[in-house]
Amino acid sequence: MDDVGDGVQVIEVRPRLHLLRFAVGQAYLWRDGDDDLTLIDAGAFGAGPLIAGALAGLGRHPRDVRRVVLTHFHEDHAGGAGEFAEISGATVLAHRLDAPFVRGTARGPRPVFEEWEVPLHAEAVRRLPPMPVRPVYPAEVRELADGDVLGFGGGALVVGVPGHTDGSVALLLPEHGVLFTGDAVAASPSTGEVIRGVFNLDGDRATGSLRGLAALDCEVACFGHGDPVTEQAGRELVRAAGRYGD
Repeated sequence: MDDVGDGVQVIEVRPRLHLLRFAVGQAYLWRDGDDDLTLIDAGAFGAGPLIAGALAGLGRHPRDVRRVVLTHFHEDHAGGAGEFAEISGATVLAHRLDAPFVRGTARGPRPVFEEWEVPLHAEAVRRLPPMPVRPVYPAEVRELADGDVLGFGGGALVVGVPGHTDGSVALLLPEHGVLFTGDAVAASPSTGEVIRGVFNLDGDRATGSLRGLAALDCEVACFGHGDPVTEQAGRELVRAAGRYGD
């Protein structure tokens, strides 16, 4: 652990990779060079200044971040994107199906909850920071599609993982064996077990996306919630997918 500041915890996962953990949700910072950083997800509304503070603690400046790639539109992942883009000048990227909700020009669909998820979601919402009176949305959002390759991490492959939202994406860095799953996958807060993500729009599609991720070659898996798996992550994803049968 590198630092614990007001509202954000900074944890080194690998020398190029840090986890930024907020009260609800988390983001990841990938470093290609001293002034070529990529932020994957951006926390909830109010997280923009927290990210800037975390960067300062790492000896970096917000303007070192070239891009903010969002795995999906939910507030705990995309809420801070507009604030941080305003601070840093970074480009915000999101799948084309989630982009209108990231821009704030439309309201995204709510999850279809399983009964046991209802109290969990209520607790997560309770822990979110209050919605600002005038929320800051990204002025521009570059739209992504499944199969796009982004200019970081030696070529980051955009992998569509619909189910949690229609426009959910994962990011695979084949050169480094690192996978960012967003909320398609999670680690249980109580056991650390790798599981399918919760609060999905379509559970069947989410299961299919988990199976797709289990077929990828990765050593490290970074989730939207819970601790990353830093060794033999592919095996853990296969195990998680196997719990859902055919």
